[in-house]
Amino acid sequence: MSHRKFEHPRCGSLEYMPKRRTKHHHGRIRSFPKDDATKPVHLTAFSGYKAGMTHVVRYYERREGKKLIKKDIVEPVTVVETPPIKVIGVVGYVETPRGLRTLSTVWAQHMSDNLKRRFYKNWYQVKKKAFSKYAERYAEGSKKPVQRDLDRIKKYCQVVRVLVHTQIEKVKLRQQKAHLYEIQVNGGSIADKVNWAVEHLEKEITVGEVFENNEMIDVMGVTRGKGYAGVVKRSGVTRLPRKSHRGLRKVGCIGPWHPSAVFTTVARSGQLGYHHRTEINKKVYRVAAGAVRGTKNNASTANDIVEKNITPIGGFPHYGHVNEDFMLIKGGIFGGKKKHVTFRKSIVTPTYGAASEKLDIKFIDTSSKHGHGRFQTLEEKDKVLGPLFSKQKKQ
Repeated sequence: MSHRKFEHPRCGSLEYMPKRRTKHHHGRIRSFPKDDATKPVHLTAFSGYKAGMTHVVRYYERREGKKLIKKDIVEPVTVVETPPIKVIGVVGYVETPRGLRTLSTVWAQHMSDNLKRRFYKNWYQVKKKAFSKYAERYAEGSKKPVQRDLDRIKKYCQVVRVLVHTQIEKVKLRQQKAHLYEIQVNGGSIADKVNWAVEHLEKEITVGEVFENNEMIDVMGVTRGKGYAGVVKRSGVTRLPRKSHRGLRKVGCIGPWHPSAVFTTVARSGQLGYHHRTEINKKVYRVAAGAVRGTKNNASTANDIVEKNITPIGGFPHYGHVNEDFMLIKGGIFGGKKKHVTFRKSIVTPTYGAASEKLDIKFIDTSSKHGHGRFQTLEEKDKVLGPLFSKQKKQ
């Protein structure tokens, strides 16, 4: 005899109640990895924009008892474009019995218009004078010099974080408003952290300075919204018999007469998707420089005959070309195309074998994603099919 709860357990964890639309429209980091003063000063997070998916072929080796399995396997990967971020502030926190409290914040002297858009609702109507008074604090003889706040952070604070913003204009999306968020600085003493942050004010930081190949990271973002959904789609309940009165895609009984209230564990219709989620321990397959740096082989491997970049023929559907730095992450990532995704160094250090495995990638697919892709590069396509008729005329 079996049991229903084992044959078909309930769908949708009650851990995520209430299932409503999130207030945070991009990945929000709620906690950072534990600090280790013995390590050099480093950032603990980064962010990018989801471009699409492709697949890779890699060498796979695993031992089962005395038998050693060796083969090539195909795995799906997500391409995330990660243009450099820019540091524009330092925040110092003091530890209190009720958690962290902000002691002081220091902003950079100059800010880009794409960041200033974040501080306004109607950009075309305002005078665009955000932080113009604050910049005067960098002048000599100021009554509130910036150095005073930096000294207070060094003296009193236990946690130092930097304010960074994305350079969304480099990704060539429709949006021009930059994303602004905090990243914790780990490693070294408090003075080392503050000095590092001040040195990097108004400077770019690339994804290669934060993450590396074969690393395990956590991903934060917002899932794709599905709107108002019924109980069959939202909670996975079984449909009622065909001849049920007044519909069959519903819960037959939502509870007893008393207590005269519906339990939160009962499946109900409502919002599905557009929830904030965190997925831990995702493998980084590749961190590569973009085509804007002159790179022509960021998707090539040792087995490839030709040089090729990560952008497939015809570009990624609903995204376009990936010209900036990018990351290849194993598996899927929540959210639609162009969605802002945040990455963090693993908060729970994984110990299983796949986490420490060094990858041997033999092939990265760059064929067209708009149909049944057959060619890896345009040169290969022209060699087989000949150039387009419109290009023949020009020649």
